[in-house]
This record gives sequence, C-alpha cells and structure tokens, in this order.
Amino acid sequence: MPLRPRTSNDLVHHPVFARAYAALSPLVDARAGVAAHRRELLSGLSGRVIEIGAGNGLNFAYYPGTVSEVVAIEPERRLRRLAVEAAVRAGVPVDVVPGVAEALPVKSEAFDAAVLSMVLCSVRDVRRALAELRRVVKPGGELRFFEHGRAPGQVLATVQRALDATVWPTLFGGCHTARDPLRSITTAGFDMGAYRRLRVPESRVPLPASVFVLGTARRPVAGPEDPRSP
Repeated sequence: MPLRPRTSNDLVHHPVFARAYAALSPLVDARAGVAAHRRELLSGLSGRVIEIGAGNGLNFAYYPGTVSEVVAIEPERRLRRLAVEAAVRAGVPVDVVPGVAEALPVKSEAFDAAVLSMVLCSVRDVRRALAELRRVVKPGGELRFFEHGRAPGQVLATVQRALDATVWPTLFGGCHTARDPLRSITTAGFDMGAYRRLRVPESRVPLPASVFVLGTARRPVAGPEDPRSP
C-alpha cells in the first residue's frame, strides 16, 4: 500500500512556545512526577511503535527493550531537532520523522502500537488524527495515551472553555484544555481498555491543564470499514 502524501514540515511552527517547552519540560518531568507517568505509559510495549507529537523526545528513554523500533512524528522544527538528539541516546532504535497527526507519512497497519502523550490537546483536527492512528495500527494493536482534558467540575470546565476561546491556544502552542480524549478515542473506533484519572501536578487547586487520563485502547481485530475514517 502506498504512503500517504507528505505534508509541509512547517505546518506547525511555534518558536517561542517550543523554546520554553524545551527548557521547562525536563523540570516538570522531575518535579511534577511526569517521568513516572511516562514510564507507566510505555511499560510492556513491544514490536514497532509510532509516537505522535514526540516533542523533544522525553519519552524515548522509557521505551522497553522489547520495542524493535519507534517512529516518532514531530512537526515542530525546534522540538524535532531536539528529539533527534534524544533518539541518539535512546535504548531502542528511534526514527524521528517530520509530519502532522492528520496525515501520517507511513503505511497502513504497519505498527503494533501507537503512543499519544500530551498531544491531542494541540492537534488541529482530533477526529482526523485518530482516524489516521486507526489506519496505521494493526488490527488488535494497542493505543497508549497520557492526555489532559476536560475537568469534571462545572467551575473549572467553564474556565477551560473560556481559556480555549481566548488566550490559551496562542500562549501554549495550540493547546486546548477542554477537549475530551476518552470520548474522542472511542468515537474514532478504538475499544477502550483500562484507564485512570490523575492530576498533574498534584496541587491543592487544580490547574486548567492538570486533569489527565492515562490508559490503553485497542483497534478492533475485525469489523466493517470504519465510516469515520477520512
């Protein structure tokens, strides 16, 4: 099956946010417990894995030796350059590839698993991105996710919607706080597995982007063609 057409490498370009994220994300990993969540997210994976929105490659150190290859998609130039440097230090083979989630430059059903780590908040088209993941993961393959999204309480959810409609996406590289990753994943045709809700960081007062879910889903083994696919 032919590759999907490649898109421009510069469709996502957030130089100020990318610089800030590259500087601060290792500190957040260490001080907010994110590193432990990354380890849990990737534990037990094997075979070929595609990671969407790899950022500066902080996940790479936690892939287990049972993974034969990671294809890491990252559209932002500065973060992609840092991910290439992190790939050299990884304990498994990692190929960092330019591309966007809505048009993955890889063959269909080529991967045993896919990883989403704090990325659904910022993709331009969540439905299309998840349809692409469903295309490239083998039937029965896993989807691992660690995503933040809509708060359960009315007050914080209202704040999230207001921020998403105003300043938040501009300040934080296209990020949205009020998306619903669990609903989006099931609507895309994945079978939801075990997941748990958590708050990162574990502060007394929850922040707009602190409500997370960490879990797994699977592409069904068999069934009719998914009408939601683009």
